[in-house]
Amino acid sequence: MKEIRLHDKTFVPYINKDKIAQAIAKLSSQIDDYAQDETIVFVVVLKGSFIFAADLAKSYNKNAIFEFYRLKSYEGTTSTGNVQILVDIDDELIKNKKVVVIEDIVDSGNTLEKIIEELTKKQPADLKIATLFYKPKAYTKDFKIDFVGMEIPNDFIVGYGLDYNELGRNLPEIYRLKEEKMIDFILFGPPGAGKGTQAQILKDKLGLTYIATGDLFRHHIKNQTPLGQKAKSYIDKGDLVPDEITIDMIKEIISDPNIKGIIFDGFPRTVKQAEFLDKLMAEKGLIIDALIALNVPEERLIKRLLQRGQTSGRSDDNEQTIKHRLDLYHQKTEPVKEYYKKQNKYHEVHGVGTIEEVNQRLLDVINSIKLRS
Repeated sequence: MKEIRLHDKTFVPYINKDKIAQAIAKLSSQIDDYAQDETIVFVVVLKGSFIFAADLAKSYNKNAIFEFYRLKSYEGTTSTGNVQILVDIDDELIKNKKVVVIEDIVDSGNTLEKIIEELTKKQPADLKIATLFYKPKAYTKDFKIDFVGMEIPNDFIVGYGLDYNELGRNLPEIYRLKEEKMIDFILFGPPGAGKGTQAQILKDKLGLTYIATGDLFRHHIKNQTPLGQKAKSYIDKGDLVPDEITIDMIKEIISDPNIKGIIFDGFPRTVKQAEFLDKLMAEKGLIIDALIALNVPEERLIKRLLQRGQTSGRSDDNEQTIKHRLDLYHQKTEPVKEYYKKQNKYHEVHGVGTIEEVNQRLLDVINSIKLRS
């Protein structure tokens, strides 16, 4: 078994064929003892249980009837919590019968709760639950799981009928989602390139921590932290906040061990700040994986900033002011690109198009970097 790629995620080998076969043999024996001389109605929950149900049927030697129930609760790797019945079963096929629900996996129990609620209305003589995989740490319900093939941790798994966005069901073994460290990167570009808009979207889509120096200063000043008071003393005098203060603010954030990845927006603005940042990241056992630059023609930037100034009340209200800001960017900030080019970490994205188009280009670059890392 080797690790595999399904859509945008990597899965690693987890449970082999032999262990699956042993779990099914155990379940078959337990259900056999429960059935005694009666015919069991197996209610197979589609789609995930179809392979498990077929192998259980071949292992089970007594009379049995198989009916099929289809529900939907998962999107991607998470449960929506909203369980919908897509294929139902006629009441007369269940009434006064011994019924065993065949589930591929029980995690939260939300889907199973809906199944039990609906099947109970059909008046079975008895209702039991059998599952190949059971996640006790994820389980949130009180009803008993009667027959369990094997207990597993709360990992997302695919294979043997289980899928990730419909892929992976045909795998004969079980694979577990590989924990991937999201990259730490700088979203770079001149004023008006759309960094703030794109950074917020990427933050929400990828679960990243967003670090923008302007937000940092406002947070610390508003909460009157020692760092905020230091920063304010410089800002009140019209001076630039020293790099050391900014770095100390960033240090507080990246010290959190639960952070999965970081977007830096608006920092570093100079090569000196980039050197500071590399040193800080190294102290925490981290690195900047990439600088991703949004490339927008200057005439488009000027047009965007003029429009933004008209609607937001910002100082971008005349072409002379805007050109001065862009000149400062070219002189002081643009050299940061060369700094990261020398480390082979520079990536450029065309920044003209709809917000969705530009965002997809950024995601494509991020995924390509993850695959190489």
